[in-house]
Amino acid sequence: MNPANNEVAVSVEPQVSSGTRGWWWQGFVLALLLAFLYYHILVLLVKNWWQDPNFSHGFLIPFFSGYLIWRDRKRLAALPIKPSWFGLVVIAGALMILVVGVLGSELFLSRSSLLFLLAGQVIYFGGWRLFRSILFPWAFLFLMIPIPAIIFNQIAFPLQILASRLASTLLELVGVPVLQQGNIIQLASMPLEVAEACSGIRSLMSLGALAIIYGYFLEPKMPWRIVLAVAAIPIAVVSNSLRVVGTGVLVEWWDAEKALGFFHTFSGWVIFVLAVGLLITVHGALRFIDGWLAARKQ
Repeated sequence: MNPANNEVAVSVEPQVSSGTRGWWWQGFVLALLLAFLYYHILVLLVKNWWQDPNFSHGFLIPFFSGYLIWRDRKRLAALPIKPSWFGLVVIAGALMILVVGVLGSELFLSRSSLLFLLAGQVIYFGGWRLFRSILFPWAFLFLMIPIPAIIFNQIAFPLQILASRLASTLLELVGVPVLQQGNIIQLASMPLEVAEACSGIRSLMSLGALAIIYGYFLEPKMPWRIVLAVAAIPIAVVSNSLRVVGTGVLVEWWDAEKALGFFHTFSGWVIFVLAVGLLITVHGALRFIDGWLAARKQ
């Protein structure tokens, strides 16, 4: 008490609401449950990204989705919280998928169940409006999961044949005689096999994810974003066919050992840069069409 004015000094400390503490505890418990259920599944997934070049882009996918949610954190925090009991249905379905995936040794199902489980939790605790607001970054996470081997092979082999045909045609155009038999291109000096890595499937996986990210940031129109994502397919095939052509030309006109060694490996990076350049070119063409259509309407 101050003797001069008989006032009492009161120290007021900020109080943490019980509601906030409740949310933190719920989040902590859920994180422990997810770690318990999916620890081994996620460890195998990361190993898959590290060991298989076809899916090495998986390291970038969670960071991109996380960035999108972090960027919109203020807007998401301002949304009204309207929990939905339907989230429990989604959670139950996700757990069933997990059980089927684990018992059947199907990694795609067990990994996908995590994403459905996260969706169910968002719906149950936050509501449908919150889930719709994060629908794109949530759906984008599916690109980090390697597709099943049976589907992968069904895609890869036709791409190998297509790349072989295109490369054979281009080699003949530059004066290199070839005979194509399936995914084998018979040159005058040696046979050249268009392997799975040269089919375009590896570039397709990475370029497809990059095309979606590129379109999201640099193209405001949804139809053009879809066109850019679809354009990744022919761009990947054409780019890798050019890689095969370059290898074939070097084999015939220079040195087979060098062509199939360092230069073939290094050309993979060059071809991917070329594919990105083609993607940017396609986007430039789409913008040109937009400008031309706008000028015609005036």
